[in-house]
Amino acid sequence: MSSTFPTSGEFVLFDRSWYNRAGVEPVMGFCTPDQYEAFLKTVPRFEKLIVQEGIFFFKFYLDIGREMQLKRFHDRRHDPLKIWKLSPMDIAALTKWDDYTAKRDRMLKETDTDDAPWHVVRNNDKRRGRLEVIKHILAAIDYDGKDRAVIGKGDDKVIGRGAKFLK
Repeated sequence: MSSTFPTSGEFVLFDRSWYNRAGVEPVMGFCTPDQYEAFLKTVPRFEKLIVQEGIFFFKFYLDIGREMQLKRFHDRRHDPLKIWKLSPMDIAALTKWDDYTAKRDRMLKETDTDDAPWHVVRNNDKRRGRLEVIKHILAAIDYDGKDRAVIGKGDDKVIGRGAKFLK
């Protein structure tokens, strides 16, 4: 992961931490309501500036169902190689599913723009989800030797646009 913007020809991935202000922080009380509201208003303007500079900007929300989340937490708790992934914050979040869902839906609705759309990926099956993300990026960018037949069509049961896809 990088914390700097790409230069010409580079591909940079950022994790979700910047969007924590729209989800984790208000749910867990780590920001004020005013900070939360300001963030939601600022995001679309900021992302538009990035896109106007000629940067391809992709946003993917990897969504898992509650049952799968519980399974993954259980697996992490009982696997010595994965237990490091389970934090006290994860445990505290278990009782806040509805609040997280409401914040997620609002974030997706208010920060999904034509300049920087959200693509929701149903990610209970990690492999399928990751392949759909890769196909989406490859289909969206022009490059030498691009072969649309090799990339294939996206699976509209796995990946779709914004909050509407979650309904």
